[in-house]
Amino acid sequence: MTDSFIRLESVSKDFDQHRVVRNISLDIEKGELFAILGGSGCGKTTLLRMLAGFEVPSEGRILIEGVDITQLPPYQRPVNMMFQSYAVFPHMTVEKNVVYGLLRDGVGKTERAKRVDEMLKMVQLNDFRKRKPNQLSGGQLQRVALARALIKRPKVLLLDEPLAALDKKLREQTQFELMNIQDELGVTFVVVTHDQEEAMTLATRIAVMDAGQFLQIGTPTEIYEYPKNRFVADFFGTINMFEARVSKVNDEAIVLRCDSLNTDIIAKQNPLDENILEKSNPARGIRLWVAVRPEKISVSQDKSTHHNCIKGQIWDLGYYGKHSTYRVKTETGVMIQVSTQNHARASKKAHDWEDNVYVSWDPTACIILDQ
Repeated sequence: MTDSFIRLESVSKDFDQHRVVRNISLDIEKGELFAILGGSGCGKTTLLRMLAGFEVPSEGRILIEGVDITQLPPYQRPVNMMFQSYAVFPHMTVEKNVVYGLLRDGVGKTERAKRVDEMLKMVQLNDFRKRKPNQLSGGQLQRVALARALIKRPKVLLLDEPLAALDKKLREQTQFELMNIQDELGVTFVVVTHDQEEAMTLATRIAVMDAGQFLQIGTPTEIYEYPKNRFVADFFGTINMFEARVSKVNDEAIVLRCDSLNTDIIAKQNPLDENILEKSNPARGIRLWVAVRPEKISVSQDKSTHHNCIKGQIWDLGYYGKHSTYRVKTETGVMIQVSTQNHARASKKAHDWEDNVYVSWDPTACIILDQ
């Protein structure tokens, strides 16, 4: 292991004899925007609070720049935290909210004024400095909280569900603002979220967490396209998953019998995949799972020449403007979800309810999982 900016070494946390964080080891590099992604109760916020100093690990160590901070209180750590609720002071103006931390630290008046001006310009709130929180929108409140957290120039900023209170359009806009600010300042961000799209947009790397453990750490592309197990594949985006048994293996492909679809599925492993074939050494009859993302599947009223082509009927559909989602019911009753881009302007849908169609996908689109 190389020297890392933030390092967690076998960190665990118990509450009332119940282990909520289990033996977490992690390295985060300086300047990263790292996301911890997981559902409610998985332990991600507890882990963030241990980084902040609000909780002390039951086991293990936390280091920043090689310094052990495990037992240090929050005010002695080079860390600041932006809470999900923003926690701005309602009786103070934007300017006073932002400068509050510098006043507590005894920073001189000239330096305070300079840093407040810089920060308010950065978060585009210079024209709102005399307003109080009840005169601000949700996005503006989020930027006040961000400015207040960053003005003390922490080495690490921790963000707990930072965009959860914003509507969809504002959330998307604010994601890019956060990325630009993080890049400009070079501060290391650690973000906790349950939103997969938010994690994919913001983060340079993501750790997927469940039951107090990291199941996979990687770039957004690595985790989306090459999940290590069924939980990660299913949690990270939408996916179709079929249980199957090995029928035939050769150097180029694997043929799997899928009883639920009453067909064979031909899969080719991408060179970037872990070599499931070598790892599990699948003999005939061994159980595996085949996963296919909806956008990798085509839907047509004509039978495809693809190896994997299954007949079905449009059972449900959703039109979202830029794309459409179809749930196709196969002849065996299995639902397959398909997502298609609406490239052309049209006054009617390409496919409608109860249309008889074929769904198909290329063998290289298959993700082969053994657990």
